[in-house]
Amino acid sequence: MERRLAAILAADMVGYSRLMEMDEVGTLSRQKTYRKELIDPEIQRYRGRIVKTTGDGMLAEFASAQDAVRCAIDIQTGMTAREPDTDDELRIKYRVGINLGDVVFDDDDVFGDGVNIAARLEGLAQPGGVCISDVVHQTVADRLNDSFRDMGSQRVKNISRPVRVWQWAPDQPVRPDPPDMALKQRVQFTRSVDGTQIGWASVGDGYPILKAPHWLNHIEYEWGSPVWGDFLAEMTKNHRLVRFDQRGNGLSDWDPPQIDHASMLADMEAVADAAKLERFMIYGMSQGASTAVQYAAKHPDRVSALILFGSYLRGRMKRNDADAEKFAEAGSLMLRDGWGSPSPVYRNFFTNTFVPDASREVADSWDELQRMSTNAENALRLWEMNNNIDAVDAAQHVDAPTLILHISGDRVVPVSEGRFTARMIPGASFVELPGNDHVALPGRPCFSMFFDEIRAFMAEHDLT
Repeated sequence: MERRLAAILAADMVGYSRLMEMDEVGTLSRQKTYRKELIDPEIQRYRGRIVKTTGDGMLAEFASAQDAVRCAIDIQTGMTAREPDTDDELRIKYRVGINLGDVVFDDDDVFGDGVNIAARLEGLAQPGGVCISDVVHQTVADRLNDSFRDMGSQRVKNISRPVRVWQWAPDQPVRPDPPDMALKQRVQFTRSVDGTQIGWASVGDGYPILKAPHWLNHIEYEWGSPVWGDFLAEMTKNHRLVRFDQRGNGLSDWDPPQIDHASMLADMEAVADAAKLERFMIYGMSQGASTAVQYAAKHPDRVSALILFGSYLRGRMKRNDADAEKFAEAGSLMLRDGWGSPSPVYRNFFTNTFVPDASREVADSWDELQRMSTNAENALRLWEMNNNIDAVDAAQHVDAPTLILHISGDRVVPVSEGRFTARMIPGASFVELPGNDHVALPGRPCFSMFFDEIRAFMAEHDLT
């Protein structure tokens, strides 16, 4: 065995099993041609060596991180010119991940965290793209004309620490700069009662607000999102905002022993304690509202108020509603069969439901946030957990001022569920906002109305 520092390039064909099922001979023939004409010659040109191959990918080593990155970009650029007349679903595309680290070579194989991280980075890359670790980016950033986009810290399987990731992709959109407040955020970690590591963040000063997580969060990556950047900046005005990623996504553990309602409540308790919150408001959106309600019912001495948005107490399988059950089943099918597809059409099922009136830019960013936040397995576990939520009993025991806001045309959670939540919580106020999205998007009338209502509620209860 030999141990040495090396740049490891991990490449994988996107949708290999699906392509093989559709046309085994044709797929293998095309792949062989691309290896012979493009991939292998480029690796050789940049002084790399293929260490091992699999049916759908390979590992290669380079003595230079710069050579590895240049090779990857040239391969991906060359692939974009291939099969121009082939339907996007049928085209062969690769994902590439590159990491620089200490690795162990043993005969024809290679091992170590340096290899594991490269393989996980490959899985984060968009089809046709390249993801590199921060150590690689620091090495090559000033030596390449190609620009990489900061994807923030990412949780990668079997690696205890989050890894900062940078991505190159052909014609990738320009991501807006995060608000200045994002630079002041502190990301920390705590452990829940079952040992699951939970990533949480605190930013701002003033009366504390604990934000419950909802469908696919990333406490770091969200700041650069056109959906969440301005929203979070508004939430931090005159307040300390504490957020956390629910288990199974974002910077929290992606391989927790359980993903269920009880665990989510335990995670909120762990974060509140880690942040040393004594008396605070909770903001709960979508399924986060049910966790907020359960926490408030269990800890009335700590919760001064609840603000719930797009909320529901009953998951789709708990409403005795055939249409809701069909929607839940359709979502499960999309997650099982298409989350990792090279085409975003499957994830767009959720994007088009959550933000149907969004611009193309905003919709694309939502899709990317979903992809970066978790994998198919965890997305399905979270989806099915949310479909079976039942916090009705807890809601009737909430003893805190509660404001409930809901967009009238919400396609994820019908406004009737928001009204039902208001009926179940004693003394709750209900406000209906205009629009069709599940979130309050900047530039929409409901965005300013949302914050006007919240500020008035806070002032009424002396929470500013």
